Amino acid sequence: MFERLAELAVRRSRLVLAVAVVAMALMGVVGAGAFGKLLGGGFDDPGSESSRAAKVIDERFGGEANLVLLVRAADGRVDGPAAARSGQALVADLKKEKELTNVLSFWDTGGPDLRSRDGDEAMVLAHVTGDEKRQRDRAQKIIDTYTGTYKGALKVRAGGAAAVGSDLSEQVVADLALAETIAIPLTLVLLLFVFGSMVAALLPLLIAVIAIIGSFAQLSLLGSVTEVADTTTNLTTALGLGLGVDYALLMTSRFREQLAAGASVDDAVRRTVHTAGRTVVFSAATVAAALAALMVFPQYFLRSFGYAGVGVVAVAAVGALLVMPALLAVLGHRVNSGRMPWAKPERSDAGAPAWGRLARTVMRRPALTALPLLAVLLLAASPLLGITFGTPDERVLPKDAESRQVSTALREHFNGSEDSALHIVIDQPVGKAPLESYAAGLSGLNGVARVQTSSGTYTGGQRTATGPGSAALARPGAQRISVVSTLTPRSDAAQNLVEDVRTAAAPAGTRPLVGGVDAELIDAKDSIGSRLPLAAGLVVLTTFLLLFLFTGSVVQPLRALVLNLISLAATLGVLTWIFQDGAFSSALGFTAQPMEMSMTVLVLGIAFGLSMDYEVFVTSRIKELHDLGEDDESAVVHGLGHTGRIVSAAAFLLAVSFFAFGTAEISFMQMFGLGSGLAILIDALAVRGVLVPAAMRLLGRSAWYAPRFLRAFHERFGLSETAPDPAAATGTPTPPTPYATHSTET
Repeated sequence: MFERLAELAVRRSRLVLAVAVVAMALMGVVGAGAFGKLLGGGFDDPGSESSRAAKVIDERFGGEANLVLLVRAADGRVDGPAAARSGQALVADLKKEKELTNVLSFWDTGGPDLRSRDGDEAMVLAHVTGDEKRQRDRAQKIIDTYTGTYKGALKVRAGGAAAVGSDLSEQVVADLALAETIAIPLTLVLLLFVFGSMVAALLPLLIAVIAIIGSFAQLSLLGSVTEVADTTTNLTTALGLGLGVDYALLMTSRFREQLAAGASVDDAVRRTVHTAGRTVVFSAATVAAALAALMVFPQYFLRSFGYAGVGVVAVAAVGALLVMPALLAVLGHRVNSGRMPWAKPERSDAGAPAWGRLARTVMRRPALTALPLLAVLLLAASPLLGITFGTPDERVLPKDAESRQVSTALREHFNGSEDSALHIVIDQPVGKAPLESYAAGLSGLNGVARVQTSSGTYTGGQRTATGPGSAALARPGAQRISVVSTLTPRSDAAQNLVEDVRTAAAPAGTRPLVGGVDAELIDAKDSIGSRLPLAAGLVVLTTFLLLFLFTGSVVQPLRALVLNLISLAATLGVLTWIFQDGAFSSALGFTAQPMEMSMTVLVLGIAFGLSMDYEVFVTSRIKELHDLGEDDESAVVHGLGHTGRIVSAAAFLLAVSFFAFGTAEISFMQMFGLGSGLAILIDALAVRGVLVPAAMRLLGRSAWYAPRFLRAFHERFGLSETAPDPAAATGTPTPPTPYATHSTET
């Protein structure tokens, strides 16, 4: 395969580039429509009890209230004559909107719980119809039409799940634009320092742009056939920019070294594809395998990141394997054009002496150098002892977001929040007496403010008022019950209440379904937790197999997995300290809350995949030297000496693309960016620089152990970066190639 790719780049370079330009244009046209097809949310398991409850409520009762208009009287109380007239007019106008159902307010029900305790504010509840995308668009239309000043007597603000989703979608686009504005110029500056040449620096950025454009095109296509979360645009941008630069950096560095060694342009391209190209393929396979495991989760938030992750890795790899060699073949020695004043001439024996010296020191004193670092990493992981998990709510938005302010006002100014009530649906006939008994029992549970049914409202085990009417909470053969509590949404007490409601004695012959935000949290944790072992098992298995095929050892994959586990634990511990415990919350502008479970899984998947990226870079060089007869210590020292510079450069460049999302206004996107960037740096510097040589020293020759039958299997099917002389086919001798396979010395 690599021979054919190399010959295609050498003999048909301009044709390859012409096809690439056309493909980019087509992908750009397709990708331009991606944002209109992507959805918000996606954190719930569609097969969970809470999701099934929501589906029944949608089909039989017109949907749960997902839009809350918080109305304040401009002068006086909301039950004053002027405010009442305007409020009734507002409700009448809302009921005419085709996108809304179940419009309910203080003015048409007189329910005191829909009015604030001081009487200055009132709620209007409604359900915005449609799927996630239609809800978002329709909610924004309603918000634009009715918020602000209404008829001079009311001040209207929007909240609820639909308003939060709309604010999130708008903020995702703004955060993405800001991150790109920061990451792309900064990446170019860093590439100039790495390569010391304007042309060489622009090549990786070009591959990154191809990766991003291609990824948006595949998101647009996926969005046409399945549910894809809008936040995947952030992943495709960060990962596409990072991996595109990563792979192109490897290819360009290898090509420049070959030219410096005296090879012709064509032979330099061939050797680059044979060696660095193999590493790109294997690295892409390991990253894609880790991200593909996200597809086992039923939440489309995680599944869509699996789709997008695999897609962006594939596009970045294809760009590096097809477009980059063709560009190098056309440019030839002009790849070094635009040399910066500080740049040194490219040398064929370039390496990173500091990395080699560090590796030698660690190899000679593995315990003395590795144990203190291990202690620091374990200390960083210690916050995991107190980790708790949650799902996103309005607090992930900035404090000045209107939907967040409305949610805060509902909790602080009203007797129980209708927005966070538990929704029970019984899709079976229920007699009046059993229904009343069931509702009375629920109203006596700890933390319950009231229970609303078609037969009345219940508090403290007693019926206290007539209900809002069968039109709202009763259908032929079905009943709906609303349980409003005084508990903080998503708190431990609120989750305990869900369990109490689900285990309460139900009317005979019925199976109530319990939904609502707290029920969704419990179901999401159960859903992700139950599938996490499968996802982890798939990642471990595929990683083990791929590393075995690359190294021929059964010990190297185990060593890599253990060190990656330590790195991931340290990263997650630091994230817990920051985002759950609140360290730097003022500086970063977020509200501390339990770790968002889906985003935590996503960060771990990305971090694991990228750690294997650098594992391949380092191990491939060590393995090559080992196979050429160097002793274990020399292979590690020389291997790290020649790969350390590219690993550190690639790590900083990749981390920059993720750290740019630390400027996001959405807190879980800050966590995504900072967590991924931090994991990359810990792995590339601490693990590759210290723990890998220490482990190799302690393992000795056993590091390359494999049973005889597996060695035979590897000899036949295994992967290697070493390739036959590509000049053999042309009859042109290739200059001797030194071991500096991955140097980026400028």
